[in-house]
Amino acid sequence: MYKHFIFDIDGTLIDTEMTLVRSLQKTVKDLMDKDMSHEEAYYYFGVPSIKVGGLLGYQDERHFLEYWENEFMNHMHLMQVFEGAESILAAAKAAGCKIGCVTSRNRLEFERDPFLQPMLHYFDIAICAEDTTLHKPNPEPMLEYMRRAAEATGEPVDASECLFLGDTEHDYRCGHGAGCAFALADWRNRGLQGIPADHRFTNASEAIALLSE
Repeated sequence: MYKHFIFDIDGTLIDTEMTLVRSLQKTVKDLMDKDMSHEEAYYYFGVPSIKVGGLLGYQDERHFLEYWENEFMNHMHLMQVFEGAESILAAAKAAGCKIGCVTSRNRLEFERDPFLQPMLHYFDIAICAEDTTLHKPNPEPMLEYMRRAAEATGEPVDASECLFLGDTEHDYRCGHGAGCAFALADWRNRGLQGIPADHRFTNASEAIALLSE
């Protein structure tokens, strides 16, 4: 039985794929005059937004981020909460788990998302982009979660008691690098995609069933 259930946000609780892809495609087209396929844009899913411009070869990362954030807002109508997402959070809380979040979003993006706000009360600890120097796929964000959880409970946190639910290889490497178990949120049933996850869920019921084992 896991004592800590830690969640990624984008692609795990909130379906932001089309919003991210369309907004990034528009940003790259407007700023760099390049066409980007869905697959090329999806590659940056889970990468801290401040780094994406530089990774794409755009010199002014801050300007790229500001432009992209504006386009992201323009495409927010494409977002939705994944079916059963809140029921997983509720089941984990009812099972006595500590609920955490490790996300590449900054704190403002985490707290002000209208789709996420109804679920914020479930989280005991949230690790956002500004909380660590290194980011996914580095394990530092997960290690920071464990540090804060130990501080809050007054007890050491054993990584083997932590389950990280995410949807990308970045999430897997972050969680496993810290010694935690990893569950792949495969809501679109794409398969493991080469990710050696400890668990794979295609729907909320499968995640909830694990909590009762």
